[in-house]
Amino acid sequence: MTRRWPALWLACFTALGSSAHAAEPAAESAAERAAHPATTPPPPFAWESSEPLIRPPAGADQLFGVKDPSIVFHDNRYHVFFTTAGAGGWGLAYTSFADWKDAPQAPIFMLDKSPIGPGYRAAPQVFYFAPQKLWYLIYQGGDPMYSTTTNVADPRSWTAPKPFYAAVPDNVKDDKGQAGWLDFWIICDERKCHLFFTNDNGSFFRAETSIEQFPRGFSTPVVAMKERREDLFEASNTYRIEGSGQYLTLVEAMRADGRYFRAWLADRLDGEWRPIPGSDMNLFAGASNVKFKGRVWSEGVSHGEMVRAGIDQTLTIDPCKPLQFLYQGLDMVPGKKYEYIELPYRLGLITATGRNAISDLCKR
Repeated sequence: MTRRWPALWLACFTALGSSAHAAEPAAESAAERAAHPATTPPPPFAWESSEPLIRPPAGADQLFGVKDPSIVFHDNRYHVFFTTAGAGGWGLAYTSFADWKDAPQAPIFMLDKSPIGPGYRAAPQVFYFAPQKLWYLIYQGGDPMYSTTTNVADPRSWTAPKPFYAAVPDNVKDDKGQAGWLDFWIICDERKCHLFFTNDNGSFFRAETSIEQFPRGFSTPVVAMKERREDLFEASNTYRIEGSGQYLTLVEAMRADGRYFRAWLADRLDGEWRPIPGSDMNLFAGASNVKFKGRVWSEGVSHGEMVRAGIDQTLTIDPCKPLQFLYQGLDMVPGKKYEYIELPYRLGLITATGRNAISDLCKR
């Protein structure tokens, strides 16, 4: 998440102790999956992280960090949208590359040069809405906003921002009457599109509209989950798990060793979310289960997105392949003090290693 107001959350971030190494990630074979029937409790998630893949361009002295990535693979290229944090505030940017090894050298386009325009823009999400044959970019401009294009590879083609709501719903306002919603996320099933978001205070909200009405007609949000503020904080992202009849939701939380993600499963997007089995606090990814080939460059695992199996509004992931998650990692200089907007976030990729609760849902 990227706030429009200054804040200091550095107490959440503590340096990790030492470097670690892990074996190369590999997909589990059908025989190996058969040896672990669904009745066998899954082991905890385990991940291996890349080095930083996307960072502020060389010479961009006024940019401090890159955050909040959203990613699709289309026409044999990865298309990545993300937040920039700089001396001028928060904005959106885009980059594209054919292979992960090319990501560090890929040019970055600042989306304030498109009709999206300058001003506060943050926390993007991108998907192709097949019923309209349009790409949608969802982001926070204070309130939830969207732009569209017919060509995701042309960053200048996005339309000017439009709001989803004419006014802020009363039930997402705080005690002072200010909007308390952020990190907007849309996923659709066969009949409805669902808007999820958090409020940095332990509430996970959901609203809905019909496929036919989208992007208009969203209902008054309801609380889908409620926990302690630090245990259900921000940056939610939700996916359909191919072939399983299940949905996965990830929400960022906080603890002493940095930000981390927790995971829940549900049978329906408007159903009850239950903690994913396998580890304490339904841990998905964080400092305790991510290993690095080289230096431990990231303190925790923060706002990110899964690499999806497709591009459309169902946000489908394939449980039969090793999960990959593009995340923002905090690469701080030890002993240096930062204002919130100055935090040196970089984007890296974690890849799941071994069996886990999602790979156990593979039917192939």
